[in-house]
Amino acid sequence: MLGVGMNKNPSIVVFDIGNVLLRWDMHYLYESYFQNRDAAQAFIDETGLEAWNLEQDRGRNWEEAEAALIPSFPQYETEIKAYRKHWQHMVPGVIAGTVLIKERLEALNTPLYAITNFAADTFAECQDRFPTLKAFIDIVISGDEKLIKPDPAIYRVLLERNNLDASDCLFIDDSAKNVEAARAVGMHAHHFTSPYLLAQDLRGYGFDV
Repeated sequence: MLGVGMNKNPSIVVFDIGNVLLRWDMHYLYESYFQNRDAAQAFIDETGLEAWNLEQDRGRNWEEAEAALIPSFPQYETEIKAYRKHWQHMVPGVIAGTVLIKERLEALNTPLYAITNFAADTFAECQDRFPTLKAFIDIVISGDEKLIKPDPAIYRVLLERNNLDASDCLFIDDSAKNVEAARAVGMHAHHFTSPYLLAQDLRGYGFDV
């Protein structure tokens, strides 16, 4: 259901980072540790690695994280420690189409922001590797805020910190849950699946990309 003011087109674009601007997948790292993708996925599932990593996105430090998981899975100590040690291999590069769209928005002087579920230290590393991640007015990083999407509070951090009207914002995320949460706080939202469809949707909102 649309809130007050949602009949107007947005003028601000808010990006997610992982799998919208950057390619990210645990398998990019773990394909070097296991004999096939199924075996790597079995390790990820057995150890609960996705939920474990989410706590680092929420602000837990890596030493505490490793100490919490390794005693339960000592046979995987090397693989668990590899997560932080070789983390950069999970992020091999940008999604070029989305970055080019972002650059077109920049050329149009569109106000650009970001909300990301990311550990603070690994996000800083990514900013050094990929300068496009520095080109935002403000970035709400879950590891700094101790909040993670789809908690409505993390969207409100962006809105309140920057004095933004939710209905002026178009939020882009690859997670359907995060998209629905953005809509629930009054934002327009796009469920990202490809740069093609993102560009099409942006044009529908009146952005000349």
